[in-house]
Amino acid sequence: MTFLLRRLAFYLAAFIAAATVNFFLPRLMPGDPIQIMFASAGSELSLENLNALKLTFGFIDAPIGEQYLRYLQSVFTGDLGRSIKYFPLPVTELLGRALVWTLGLVGIATLFSFCLGTFLGIMAAWRRGTVFDSIVSLTAIFSSSVPAVVVSLIMLFLFGYTLGWFPNGYAADPLLDPGFNWTYISSVIHHGTLPMLTMVIVLTGGFAVTMRNNMINLLGEDYIVMGRAKGLADNRVMLWYAARNALLPTVSSLAIALGTVLGGSLVTEVVFNYPGLGNTLYQAIIARDYPVIQGQLLIMTAAMLIANFAVDLSYVLLDPRLKKA
Repeated sequence: MTFLLRRLAFYLAAFIAAATVNFFLPRLMPGDPIQIMFASAGSELSLENLNALKLTFGFIDAPIGEQYLRYLQSVFTGDLGRSIKYFPLPVTELLGRALVWTLGLVGIATLFSFCLGTFLGIMAAWRRGTVFDSIVSLTAIFSSSVPAVVVSLIMLFLFGYTLGWFPNGYAADPLLDPGFNWTYISSVIHHGTLPMLTMVIVLTGGFAVTMRNNMINLLGEDYIVMGRAKGLADNRVMLWYAARNALLPTVSSLAIALGTVLGGSLVTEVVFNYPGLGNTLYQAIIARDYPVIQGQLLIMTAAMLIANFAVDLSYVLLDPRLKKA
């Protein structure tokens, strides 16, 4: 319980610090989104109307300390304001819609990549020096080195435009009404195949390389040699003696990957015009929609902290010695 309370206090302090930075960064920029929006459109407003519009979007004329306290209150009550680009849509509703698509696409792709990459890394380390190890290692290093935008464009050009096997954008056929029926679900799967394959290709290599290196560092340990000397089955030594201990650093990589899930994969979603959190953040940056940007950054921060807290707990389960640490 003491361990849990210490970690909770640490992550709460980290969240407040991140929220504070999130509050001050936009306010250090000259002007505000309302003035920029109407200046770029060549529109003119009276002072009364401009002040009323600022109040609507939460830009109050008050001391910075009062603004900060109101901001923290809105953060912990879930009131993130209204979007400027999609007014009068609340930020929470806008990000909630995008969250569903991001969890379905990026979440599944990340978990699948972790399982596949970890398995390939274990097998490559156990069979190090073989042809299988060489193929897995070279492929993993190559796939993890290629930028996501390159993989996205290649997949889009090859399977979308050239072969025409998959759609070139959107999360589903815009002519279909959303619903829990096979027609709409199959359309979602069809449209999400290319961006998901792109993310699997980009993420799997990193997990495989990390797991392989961790496994190789442990295979020479005394308890591995003892396990083999006792005549234990290779699968038992590989999985329960080597892989379980080598999994700890890989779990940290998974935490970082899962933490960025709620941020979406910006490049992939923009290339495939997928309506997830990454694409929403990109559109908000272009429109200087500060409420959406702040809300998105808060969600990303909270997701990263929650993922790291879950990793702290999983470390104790994977390595019982940490309970006494």
